[in-house]
Amino acid sequence: MASPASLRSVFAYASNFVSQFPLGLSNIPNRFSILGSQAPVSTDNSITPYEPLTGAPSCPLDGPVSCHNNTAADSCCFVYPGGRLLLTQFWDEKAHVGGSEEDWTVHGLWPDLCDGSYDQYCGMAPRFDNISKVLEQYGQTELVGDMNRYWIANYGTNDHLWAHEYNKHATCINTLAPSCYGDAYTPGMEVVDYFVRAFSLFKMLDTYWALMNAGIEPNYKKTYSLATIQSTLEDFSGGRVILKCTGRHHNVLHEAWYVYFVKGSLQSGDFVPARDSFKGDHGNCAPQVRYLPKRHK
Repeated sequence: MASPASLRSVFAYASNFVSQFPLGLSNIPNRFSILGSQAPVSTDNSITPYEPLTGAPSCPLDGPVSCHNNTAADSCCFVYPGGRLLLTQFWDEKAHVGGSEEDWTVHGLWPDLCDGSYDQYCGMAPRFDNISKVLEQYGQTELVGDMNRYWIANYGTNDHLWAHEYNKHATCINTLAPSCYGDAYTPGMEVVDYFVRAFSLFKMLDTYWALMNAGIEPNYKKTYSLATIQSTLEDFSGGRVILKCTGRHHNVLHEAWYVYFVKGSLQSGDFVPARDSFKGDHGNCAPQVRYLPKRHK
């Protein structure tokens, strides 16, 4: 019989592969489905398949990769100036629901500038405060359910966190501008595209499994080499990973930031792992870190 780790790896790989393609695919297993407190792997399709909304830009397959173009490019098919996308995850201190002891959760999807600095609250896309209502209006009820499991606020409501992440970061992604949707644009399309793409990328990056597969598991007594954790996650994702730690000595693992470029628009482009060095590409962790089990509320 296959081990739980090997089964988990199969589903993680399948999810990784499918999430790269903005196609309407059905019957794809998704371990992120909320199917009771244990959230077991299911063979049912559990999240609405991603299709760019009707007015999203149609971009050429051979377009430039963000941060790799020195000439003018179609602004609706080239993420600029925030062309370095960071998918950031939390290892929360507490298990927020039963069965979440192995959950890394989403912090956000951030469009850093190519040099590693960043803008915020840019106004390239409209601001929204009622994120869950917008998503549900566009038929993304299942996505909202998954976000309530895996995109969790440490303080305040999840909706407040989602609005904060969207208004601070998504408004700095130029391809989400209403003008890129043409005459078919209706308010909220950009909200759907941002959260569906962010959550799809998160599904590709099962941090818990990647570490567990390397023998790195939450433990009160052990410490782990930071270099080993970083190389494990970089081998897993194919790109740079920035690790953040908490604690008086910055030795408690708390965040993982996966770094990507985008080939095409955010709505329909491919995430390309970024392997180069840049400003801010180092975390704040000590050479030896603790990876603590979650406490129950």
